[in-house]
Amino acid sequence: MEDKEPLAEPVHVGEKRTCPEEDSEHIAKRAKVQDEANGSHATKRTEDDKEELEGEEEEEALEECDGEGESFADMMKYGLSEVDVGICKFVSEHNGFSGILKERYSDFVVNEISKEGKIVRLDDLSVPVEPEEASVEAAPVDCQVLTEEQKQQLSDLQLFKNKERNVSIEVEDDSKEKRTLLHKAVKTSYPGLETKTEERDGKKFIVAYHAAGKKALAEVRTPAAPRKHSWPKNRGSFCHFVLYKENKDTMDAINVLSKFLRVRPNVFSYMGTKDKRAITVQEIAVLKISAERLAHLNKCLMNFKLGNFSYKKHPLKLGELQGNHFTVVLRNISGSDEQVEHAMTSLRATGFINYYGMQRFGTTAVATHQVGRSILQNNWSEVMDLILKPRPGAEKGYLVKCREEWAQTQDPEAALKKLPVKRCVEGQLLRGLSKYGKNNIITAFGLIPRNNRLMYIHSYQSFVWNTMVSRRVEAYGLKAVEGDLVLKGGTAHVLSAEEAEKESIHDIVMPLPGFDVIYPTHEVGKGYRDMLAADNLDIDNMRHKVKDYSLAGAYRRILIRPSDVSWEVIHYDDARVPLVYTDVEKLENKPLPVYLTEGKYRALKMEFSLPPSTYATMAIREVLKMDTSIKNQTQLNTVWLN
Repeated sequence: MEDKEPLAEPVHVGEKRTCPEEDSEHIAKRAKVQDEANGSHATKRTEDDKEELEGEEEEEALEECDGEGESFADMMKYGLSEVDVGICKFVSEHNGFSGILKERYSDFVVNEISKEGKIVRLDDLSVPVEPEEASVEAAPVDCQVLTEEQKQQLSDLQLFKNKERNVSIEVEDDSKEKRTLLHKAVKTSYPGLETKTEERDGKKFIVAYHAAGKKALAEVRTPAAPRKHSWPKNRGSFCHFVLYKENKDTMDAINVLSKFLRVRPNVFSYMGTKDKRAITVQEIAVLKISAERLAHLNKCLMNFKLGNFSYKKHPLKLGELQGNHFTVVLRNISGSDEQVEHAMTSLRATGFINYYGMQRFGTTAVATHQVGRSILQNNWSEVMDLILKPRPGAEKGYLVKCREEWAQTQDPEAALKKLPVKRCVEGQLLRGLSKYGKNNIITAFGLIPRNNRLMYIHSYQSFVWNTMVSRRVEAYGLKAVEGDLVLKGGTAHVLSAEEAEKESIHDIVMPLPGFDVIYPTHEVGKGYRDMLAADNLDIDNMRHKVKDYSLAGAYRRILIRPSDVSWEVIHYDDARVPLVYTDVEKLENKPLPVYLTEGKYRALKMEFSLPPSTYATMAIREVLKMDTSIKNQTQLNTVWLN
């Protein structure tokens, strides 16, 4: 699984966890080895994308209103299958079997592997104790100036239990010193509250309130961080912490944290982005936000936990991680214990074909690689048509109406009015067409965020790579042959017949097309040329007149062999019972799950580690020998539910 892209999601059995979402506060120029650089196309959200994030929240609120028409299962019959994107071959000879992937999001757990090679775990919620000199000295505040009743009222206000939304404290024996003491006592003892002085009927009151609702948590003040901009000189500028999240992708999680802390998302850094429909654990770093402020969020955020705090001098960088460790439960498997043993033994010994997974290509009848091909062909009218035309498949109702309006009128402003969410790709393109006209599609297309635009051409590269690696395995099997490529010191080298005898299939790489790569010299190398020629592209000239769309290319290993592979078959009766013991459950001292010796259903629980930029779904595909597309998983889940 490549970090940044969500896995295909089937229809799900109704599922509730202990932490439901509380509210709507809720991302190419030199050739490179992709399995050594995490998320080479990972998207980072910037301040320019703020409007887009708000649009995504609007979109979430609208999702429940778009359930009209065909069922999701009916609509997904139009979706892509693996064969459509070049995924055809397997390496093992075992008999495949069926199973349901991600019936519950807790069936898919991802723990990041740090650059030191350690599996990242959430196992400590405490705030680190710093040397006394690391803290900014603060004068002690005498809380005795507050009565017990006032303390209780302030505590309720801090936790949003006070319906009055403020607490008024009368200043008896009024003096400036007394008022100052009250202000300090409230702000220091009750982080997140602000105070002001008001005069009523000749009497003075200190009024405590939340400055900006829950966002006032951004103003948490403690002796270690008394003012927003103070920061001890001998403390590292970055607070590193472990983020545990459920059913939320990394970008959404960063957005939530940013809003509660009232900071820009770009103060956060991370090594890779993680799936939404999963439980994931990863390291995050944030600039000059104290561990106290971060730990305070654990009291009011659902589906998140923050812990393992430490201060360091450096941020995190995309690609620094060594990979990800997966714990996956495949429910309702049909395979015998012998089939499971054969499949998992093969996965551990040989691995799987390093295909780009289905999530790389979208879920509707118009695949992202088709748009990418048209961009590379400079066929901009087709790019516009592919993005905006009506399409069969699962889409939100307002998108369907927008496409229908476009098909009938070709009027970008009229189509745009059908979209309550303007920051989606379709909305951005329509805004561009409205602003620049249909005779200037290239400029109009440029209004779509750069990473979204590049996603299309990277998808086309992935489609070519998948297709060519299938041909390579079909033609030459699982051994190195003359004309194959290996990397030596980061440079591709063509194997001679003699060298091929000594090389492992696990060292063979194949190129993604571009101007800075070489191709195999056997028949599959010719296949690249023929495939691009059939798409009216010149393999010898992959530079585009728009610089952003010039493809340098990259190299990617044919096979990936997972490490730390283990598995067990579990019997169960109730599909709602979680079968994975999470970090949070361990922290809360919840009992380990007790597995049945016999049950109505069987599940395969598997664990393995993968390097960056590889797809866990492709490892699972090799085990099951089953199409992992959302189209097929939806059909399986529908049969299971029925």
